[in-house]
This record gives sequence, C-alpha cells and structure tokens, in this order.
Amino acid sequence: MAIGASMDGVRVAGLGHVRLCSAQASVLVGFYETALGFHETAVEHLSGARSQDRFDVSGRSLRITLELGAQRIKLLQFVDQPGRAYPAGSLSSDRIFQHFAIVVADMAAAMAQLSQAPGWTPITLGGPQRLPASSGSVTAFKFRDPEGHPLELLQFPADKVPAYWQRTQAQSPFLGIDHSAICVADTARSVAFYAALGLDVAHRSVNDDPLQARLDDLEQPHVEVTTMAPAQSPMNVELLCYRGASADDGLDMRANDVAATCLVFEPDPQSLGHPAGRGPVQNLTDPDGHRLAIAWQDA
Repeated sequence: MAIGASMDGVRVAGLGHVRLCSAQASVLVGFYETALGFHETAVEHLSGARSQDRFDVSGRSLRITLELGAQRIKLLQFVDQPGRAYPAGSLSSDRIFQHFAIVVADMAAAMAQLSQAPGWTPITLGGPQRLPASSGSVTAFKFRDPEGHPLELLQFPADKVPAYWQRTQAQSPFLGIDHSAICVADTARSVAFYAALGLDVAHRSVNDDPLQARLDDLEQPHVEVTTMAPAQSPMNVELLCYRGASADDGLDMRANDVAATCLVFEPDPQSLGHPAGRGPVQNLTDPDGHRLAIAWQDA
C-alpha cells in the first residue's frame, strides 16, 4: 500500500527488525547462524488467512526470527505462493539494491568465519576496503547471501567506535546490525518522506573515492550518503543516491519476491490515536518503492 509521507500523523519510534523474503527459510537460517553469528529465537507457521491479512499474499507462510546482539531479522517464506528469485545481474546502484550492515569487532576474524560457509558471493573487489576519512574511515565488505540478499560487514576504526557498539559484548566477531541501506533516486524527496515518519538526518557525505568503486564493484561511482536516525533504535536507515544510476525504478516487486525486503518500524505511542500495542499493521512504500511496515503488533 503506497501512502503519503505524513501517514496521518503517525510517527515511528525505531526500526524494530528487517524482514527478508526467502525461498527456503529453514535452509537460509543455517547460513546466518554459521556464517554470521545469528541465533534462532522463534519459528512460526502462519495460516493462509493470517498471511493474507499481514502480507497481502494468500496461502501459508513460514517465519523464522533470528537475533544478533539486540537486533533482529525475520526470514519469511511464502510456502504456497513463492515469489521470484533475486534478479541476477543487479548492481549496487540499482534501486532494488537494499542491504543491511553488520558491525564486526574484528574484520579478519569475521571474514575467516564467513569464508568457511558455502553459498555466498562477494560484491566487493579485493576483500574488505578501508574507506577514506570523509566516509568515517570504516572498513567495509559487501557480499550476497546464498539467495542473493546483499549484506555488508562494517568495522569502525578503534578511535571512532560509536558509544552503542562500545557497550556491546559478543562471543563472536559479529556484534549486531547498524543500518539498512537503500538506493534512492532523489535524496531530498526521500529525506522528506522519512523525516515525516520521525527520522532525523544524522550524517551526510559524498563518496566518490576509488575505494568506493571497489566496495560496490562499480566504475567511478559518485554516491550521496544520508543517514536517517530514528529516536529509539540503534538501527538507522541509510539513503544511497548514485549519480547517473539507471532511471528505471527497478522495483517491479511483488510482496513474495525474494528481493522484497521490508523495514518494520515500531510506532511512537504518542502519535497513536489508540493504546500502544493495538491496531493493525500498516504496510506502505517509500517514494522509490521500498517496502516498509509500521507494526502495532509483531509483524
């Protein structure tokens, strides 16, 4: 459901979780546990009526919740109505491209663990890249999981680790999820949309360094990066606007397609016209067609 940016005055408090559509959720969960340190916390078998009501897709669905630190993702498989596979040949600058970034304490250890898992494919050329100071001097590596979902490993320099991640302890190199990044056509338009939902601009930069080219596997990229931060969540939304990217929207997606990643936000109770924790799930799309939901209940 596409809606106006005002959402009738409803504002979000934070990003609750990232929902990934999966062709084989019970198989994909093994990759996230083995390669990236996630652990399974819930398995739900949803009836056709419940799936239709929440996701507008008929037939039964399977939903598996995974946690990494304090953050969650949910793998959603439409058992009776599977969608299309992730499009082959998509680029890091295409509007369909949406990844989430996993913070690691030790990039070498994280890469060693990832390398032991089968099925993933690299995006970044030549291994992890240390980006320039204008990009925060972070070390980053982009890749795809076995079903094609893009992901990123992110290590902050020792003297620039945000306070939240300094406090985070883990038994593995993988600490939690920092942000979900989406490609947009117009930065100002997308900033206005997410600001109306209650997110604030936290950081802006322009990346056009050769290291960015290797990170994204693109020739001479020029990308405006805008970080939008919700009030009550360490997970941010990062807007990526690539100059010269294809004008084609790239988002001819159905809700059950593997590429139909959804950001599920928690509402700000002060903006609701009814008690917190009640009410329907609101499904919507942003100006570029990325899927979002505002959930008053577990969605």
